[in-house]
Amino acid sequence: MDIAIVLYDRFTALDAIGPYEVLSRLPGSNVRFVAHSAGPVRTDNGMLTVLAQDALSAVPAPEIVLVPGGPGEAVARAAGPLLDWLRRAHETSTWTTSVCTGSLILAEAGLLDGRRATSHWLAMDELARLGAVPVRERVVFDGRIVTAAGVSAGIDMALAFAGEIAGEQVAQAIQLGIEYDPQPPFDAGSPEKAPAEIVSLLRSRSRYFAPTA
Repeated sequence: MDIAIVLYDRFTALDAIGPYEVLSRLPGSNVRFVAHSAGPVRTDNGMLTVLAQDALSAVPAPEIVLVPGGPGEAVARAAGPLLDWLRRAHETSTWTTSVCTGSLILAEAGLLDGRRATSHWLAMDELARLGAVPVRERVVFDGRIVTAAGVSAGIDMALAFAGEIAGEQVAQAIQLGIEYDPQPPFDAGSPEKAPAEIVSLLRSRSRYFAPTA
């Protein structure tokens, strides 16, 4: 199974690496990081680079497409080549997926018109403006398009469609293998639960949520 994880300048690391940890363990999987050009791509805080093994043009028809989010998404979705590639890849993909604000890139490509989808909670209005039907859920399936909410939700999404692809036992074995058993020290993982001053702090930050360098 050919899986393409799209990279672009200033993507959020966990959006891509979290699902990678799940999908790379699927039987028969071949996960490739792809970008406009092959080579190193830096994350949103500039502290990490991930190597894109292939250019988009070298991977025209992956079975699974995954688009991470990050503060660089605005530039990424303004560039025609990525959007054109996504439209073509989606024609033959089994699953087209996104994490966090990666759904804005899918929406800009016209793939979410009238479809239920999710994103980072700070980006839901923009998701609606781009033609999607925003849903405040952690993982949203709409046909063969799957979207995940902010950052860490990519792991949940990858496990969910790993179960669809390989069966629940395989997905559960992967979950156990990576010991994904969240027990956060704070109950502040959504705007509905977090203290009001923390929600206000996040809203006051630059576009969506860019980690400080």
